[in-house]
Amino acid sequence: MRAAVLAIALGLVASPAAAQAVSQAGFVEGQGYWFPQVTFNDSAHYVGDALLRQEVVLRPAKWIQFVAGAELRANSHGQVEDEWRLDWDDRGLLRPRAAVRQLVAKITAGRFRLDVGKQFVRWGRADIVYPTDRFAPRDYLNVVTTELLPVIGARASLQAGSETLEAVWVPRFTPSRLPLFDQRWSPVPPGVPVTDLGSNIPGGSQFGARWRHTGSRIETAFSYFDGFNHQPDLEVRARPDLTGTEILRVFPRIRQYGGDVALPMSWLTIKAEAAFVTSPPKTSDEYLLYVVEIERQAGNWLLDGGYVGQNVTEQRVAFTFAPDRSLAKSILGRAFYSADPRRTFLIEAAVQQNGDGYYGKAEFSEGMGQHWRLTVAAVGLGGEAQNFLGQYRHNSHATVTLRFSY
Repeated sequence: MRAAVLAIALGLVASPAAAQAVSQAGFVEGQGYWFPQVTFNDSAHYVGDALLRQEVVLRPAKWIQFVAGAELRANSHGQVEDEWRLDWDDRGLLRPRAAVRQLVAKITAGRFRLDVGKQFVRWGRADIVYPTDRFAPRDYLNVVTTELLPVIGARASLQAGSETLEAVWVPRFTPSRLPLFDQRWSPVPPGVPVTDLGSNIPGGSQFGARWRHTGSRIETAFSYFDGFNHQPDLEVRARPDLTGTEILRVFPRIRQYGGDVALPMSWLTIKAEAAFVTSPPKTSDEYLLYVVEIERQAGNWLLDGGYVGQNVTEQRVAFTFAPDRSLAKSILGRAFYSADPRRTFLIEAAVQQNGDGYYGKAEFSEGMGQHWRLTVAAVGLGGEAQNFLGQYRHNSHATVTLRFSY
């Protein structure tokens, strides 16, 4: 935190001569949701979000850079903590009112790079579902509009020609944030009174390594992960007085072996990514999750379509919250059109192959002047009640987002 305060202070008082060493950027955003239908546990039609995000970059020398970022949030639907405190570890069931988003030192020495601190770590190559992305927990308070959460750790990489070797060590676990059980995105079915027992956060560190090859004809990578699943298993048991159900989030120990590949061709690019997840203590499921995509750039259009599959080799858990696995046996597609630097249009959809669940989204975004951007979107969900997408059939909605960047 001292580094973050120092970086922000330097950004405010820096002289023109020091402007090359310090830079800052941020935005203020307001977002409104309209839900035409109510659900069994949520009668709200309107939800409002407000977000202020600020980032400062300090580069005192060519070989080192500091990045500090923070954010403030507000919400009309009880999804943000009432307490005023500066959150560091992103472990709460609610979004923090004020949080450190990044605080990282980036050191470069020739082909070697080391990032230490709170940061974002992304693995994999797919664009729809990310089987190997184990250091990237997400905020699922709104299941179809998610945000990445940073992790605290060290990331080292060494590049030698077209080969890159990367290692990640995370001493403190960061879980994904689940939907609230008393709101419309709850994974709990109707008619089940629930006592939320919170999360059983595991101790211990996580480690991962990844080798990546980048070539003109093929790009490929292999990865290894030993740590915890940031998407939890759910322990469900009866209340002691037998009047309802208690639910505890448990984040099991896992080990993962993964790989991805991209084959650029003249007309399109074929991508594939797969991960085999095991459970060393034999307390969670073991499975193979994979995605195959075809991507094509045609003028201002970027077209992407694919299939998500899963093969469960050992099923040991009755209830789990895993949106990536829940999209297995689905066909997904996305079309992105950039009319100019100011205006973009997006359409994406997912349909499960048995037709029991479907999702669709259309989004238009336009920049106004140098600082303002307006984005409007409509999301449709439907299907059978027992299906992952179908359970949210009453959650179709429209959003309006206005952002001021500075």
